[in-house]
Amino acid sequence: MEVLGGEFGDMTPQELAAPVDTIEVKGLVKQHIDSFNYFINVEIKKIMKANEKITSDADPMWYLKYLNIYVGMPDVEESFNVTRPVSPHECRLRDMTYSAPITVDIEYTRGSQRIIRNALPIGRMPIMLRSSNCVLTGKTPLEVSKLNECPLDPGGYFIVKGQEKVILIQEQLSKNRIIVEQDRKGAVGASVTSSTHEKKSRTNMIVKQGRFYLKHNTLSEDAPIAIIFKGMGVESDQEIVQMIGTEEHVMASFGPSLEECQKAQIFTQTQALRYLGNKVRRQRMWGGPKKTKMEEARELLASLILTHVPVKEFNFRAKCIYLAVMVRRVILAQGGNKVDDRDYYGNKRLELAGQAWWRRTGTLDGGQLLSLLFEDLFKKFNSELKKIADQIIPQAESSSGNWSLKRFKMDRQGVTQVLSRLSFISALGMMTRISSQFEKTRKVSGPRSLQPSQWGMLCPSDTPEGEACGLVKNLALMTHITTDMEDGPIIKLAFNLGVEDVNLLCGEELSYPSVFLVFLNEAEHRVPLFSSRLSVSLDMNKPLQAAGSHQRRRFRAEYALMLIVGNILGVIRDHQKLVSTFRLMRRAGFINEFVSISTNLTDRCVYISSDGGRLCRPYIIVKRGQPMVKNKHIEDLSQGYRTFEDFLHEGLVEYLDVNEENDCQIALYEHMINKDTTHLEIEPFTLLGVCAGLIPYPHHNQSPRNTYQCAMGKQAMGTIGYNQRNRIDTLMYLLAYPQKPMVKTRTIELIDFEKLPAGQNATIAVMSYSGYDIEDALILNKASLDRGFGRCLVYKNAKCTLRRYTNQTFDKVMGPMLDAVTRKPIWRHNILDADGICSPGEKVENKQVLVNKSMPTVTQAPLEGSTQPGQPQYRDVPVSYKGSTDSYVEKVMISSNAEDAFLIKILLRQTRRPEIGDKFSSRHGQKGVCGLIVPQEDMPFCDTGICPDVIMNPHGYPSRMTVGKLIELLAGKAGVLDGRFHYGTAFGGSKVKDVCEDLVRHGYNYQGKDFVTSGITGEPLEAYIYFGPVYYQKLKHMVLDKMHARARGPRAVLTRQPTEGRSRDGGLRLGEMERDCLIGYGASMLLLERLMISSDAFEVDVCGQCGLLGYSGWCHYCKSSCHVSSLRIPYACKLLFQELQSMNIIPRLKLARYNE
Repeated sequence: MEVLGGEFGDMTPQELAAPVDTIEVKGLVKQHIDSFNYFINVEIKKIMKANEKITSDADPMWYLKYLNIYVGMPDVEESFNVTRPVSPHECRLRDMTYSAPITVDIEYTRGSQRIIRNALPIGRMPIMLRSSNCVLTGKTPLEVSKLNECPLDPGGYFIVKGQEKVILIQEQLSKNRIIVEQDRKGAVGASVTSSTHEKKSRTNMIVKQGRFYLKHNTLSEDAPIAIIFKGMGVESDQEIVQMIGTEEHVMASFGPSLEECQKAQIFTQTQALRYLGNKVRRQRMWGGPKKTKMEEARELLASLILTHVPVKEFNFRAKCIYLAVMVRRVILAQGGNKVDDRDYYGNKRLELAGQAWWRRTGTLDGGQLLSLLFEDLFKKFNSELKKIADQIIPQAESSSGNWSLKRFKMDRQGVTQVLSRLSFISALGMMTRISSQFEKTRKVSGPRSLQPSQWGMLCPSDTPEGEACGLVKNLALMTHITTDMEDGPIIKLAFNLGVEDVNLLCGEELSYPSVFLVFLNEAEHRVPLFSSRLSVSLDMNKPLQAAGSHQRRRFRAEYALMLIVGNILGVIRDHQKLVSTFRLMRRAGFINEFVSISTNLTDRCVYISSDGGRLCRPYIIVKRGQPMVKNKHIEDLSQGYRTFEDFLHEGLVEYLDVNEENDCQIALYEHMINKDTTHLEIEPFTLLGVCAGLIPYPHHNQSPRNTYQCAMGKQAMGTIGYNQRNRIDTLMYLLAYPQKPMVKTRTIELIDFEKLPAGQNATIAVMSYSGYDIEDALILNKASLDRGFGRCLVYKNAKCTLRRYTNQTFDKVMGPMLDAVTRKPIWRHNILDADGICSPGEKVENKQVLVNKSMPTVTQAPLEGSTQPGQPQYRDVPVSYKGSTDSYVEKVMISSNAEDAFLIKILLRQTRRPEIGDKFSSRHGQKGVCGLIVPQEDMPFCDTGICPDVIMNPHGYPSRMTVGKLIELLAGKAGVLDGRFHYGTAFGGSKVKDVCEDLVRHGYNYQGKDFVTSGITGEPLEAYIYFGPVYYQKLKHMVLDKMHARARGPRAVLTRQPTEGRSRDGGLRLGEMERDCLIGYGASMLLLERLMISSDAFEVDVCGQCGLLGYSGWCHYCKSSCHVSSLRIPYACKLLFQELQSMNIIPRLKLARYNE
């Protein structure tokens, strides 16, 4: 921090990080919420516009047209047509879906008159919490807590059937962008995945024997490029070559493709279309007018190949130029240019909830998941209105987690996941998680490695170890994911800055050394780009076509080609001026702050991106070596005069995405600014994510330790939210007395972790004690446990529903059964009230009944004419408690769910204190189990009389190199003595020097060591002991839930072998490896005992003559009993013989007497 002293004077670290605080207000979950809002307010209307009119073949006069569509506020239908608003917490408790009605305004004809109906409900849409349609938006924390919601809960998830579901962020290669890559044989090819509202297609360009081919799945074989060009109306070879490039090597490598066209005798557009028409895979469209093959080929070129390049009235100009650029890229890549890197983060797009949801809901190919679903359902309206209503109503259900769309085979596995509520951090960490589309099984190192382009965008240490390592990533703190924006103004601005329209060029300019192409990477769902043709005065640069050849030679040095990804906008000569003006306009707020512009010098393009799914983060702008944000701005911010948004609008801070970072000079700290610097990093610690931000002094640890802590921080018990006592979850772990950490980080304050902590400050002594602390085991002080250290509550729930059936019967709850003699309830029904439901506060033991429910034996309606029994019979189906230790009933909820069935939920509580084998961990990946619990009188104590809570073995430090933990102990000790919190923020934090001075001032050793007396002998220990507070987390793995043993017990029905698994009280398997060991020892009788006698021994009768199995001393095959002997074989073996016999294979057993 001293480097910043000059600029910021004597500000405290708190004030310095102030800009970050306001960024956090955007929230870690803002990406999800923004995306859903965009979908529900903008995207859904676009889907409706795309499919707005329905006509009927039967009656040409009839039509139905959608005028408007809206999503309402979440409600619940209590009785018929009576709705009332609902809160998310109620949906959780009552197992309902938090959803809102979708209504439309329509206009249709009946006979000859037009009828307009308003607000017709067509379905329901699940609502994301804290989105624009949620009950919680814009409420103060007080109002939120009145709704039983936690004010610190981030939102961003859905509630479906009472479960909280998150849509994970999906990572994909960006669409509408030329990607040049090498295949395994080293051949270079280019591919474009183009996607618009209507269609999705992938077009490949490949090279075979030096000729270029276009590959597309609608063509039965690869079509030569030159023929495609001619089919698009570029008939002269000269023009084709001009478009691709007039350099020698380019012409030479494109030559063979032209010759091939010659060989096929194709010279005109009609010949080319006829050739292509024979190559088209016929799609039999039943009904509809028949098309000739040529029309079909022309349709194909216009709409299916490179779908995203618009073709108006078969004007193929833009598409030709795009194709030429593709060819040129491939030729150059064969030369010196690099192929594109698929793992580079600028080529990636992240797909968010709104987008995901778009896909789920039914518009054909939205780039966003949610929209697709909506589209699918919308399109089915056409045939029968009745049918579609049935299909839309069950519409958006995200309960299974695997989404599939019938129209294009797009099955998505695991798009939604249940929000993990182990602790506040595990819920937050799930919101920022990114899952990639890679198979986890293949051991590819490319996608898994840490890319340099991920710096500042993704957290470098938060990834799981094991098979998903590097494929599941997490966002860093200040990362923002863009949503789609309108690009009309951008196009206008580009043309006004001197971009020449691509449709006005002859094509040769594309290859001039100084001409830059301009690409526009616009959002996918959009009216064609050039629908509003802009009149551009081209006087600023002389129009190219007019230039004679001698003039053209003069220009060749000056032109710059300008591309915008997705679509080619035009060319420009002075690209630097374009880029700098563009950035000025963005800072002034004339165009959206998330639009990025970047140049690619190898391909000579300017890329302008305005599409959604790009990662970007804010930086302070630096001008003439001075950062724009000055002291006074920060003071305004900390006093609340300004918000972060004001910084953006005043041009002090701007967002850069991955591509634009490449041509900026970014300084990390103020003192590193030199004359070339363009931007200053706001705070270096924001390159870590949520979980890694909790670690104090992470820059002093070996990097895998931070990764381990990221995984374990999500398993730490603590507080879930302020409403945790009102929730009835399947499984909930709470710490009885959680504490704020003594050494905190800036991130901890930003995400409010200290209001919902997960751990306790334990005083640790680093020394060996008794040998029960080998291999990271911990030794706990019994007195600390008695005072509540590490004590936790485990909540489980039991629930049942009471349904009504079709034959007018229903489930009912019976009262407790009474003992005939004592007239008291039997032991199993001990805890039931008179109504048959257990009462709160009772102790439940294993196998006791919680709800005494019985259901009718016959639930179907009887057949016609059969006799109806008078009184229905009931059978008992009690809900009973199953668990190794006793629980207490905390509360009982009786309600009804959405299907009007009674719903009974019971919350059960256990209080557990730490025991031997429970798992603890500090915040540095130092996990250990409790090895021994020692009474306080045997614990060592220091000269002030303090006993440690935990004794930790010193061998945990040297090989692991977690110096951060040592510094945390020092800072914590100094903080305790001074009565203040210290900071251990990454790349900063409290200095060890200052902390040591604090210790000395209070009369302690500056090394944090203490003079310790042994509690067993009463003598002082020989060495000084490192002694002080460290924040310890109790993890959810407790020995009580893992412990398992069995003598006799249940067996599987089919094989009669013991069941497997702890939940079914299964046996311990002696597997193949163990069998090999026993064979190696020669212990054959032990082997026989383990594998047969104590597993599934079975007596069978075998006929010695025919070798088949008999039955009770009689052979059915030989019709005699004279050769029948009795054997013991495994039951599974007998089963195998019988299954083989059922397939006409006869296993015969050859018997011999064992003593012969």
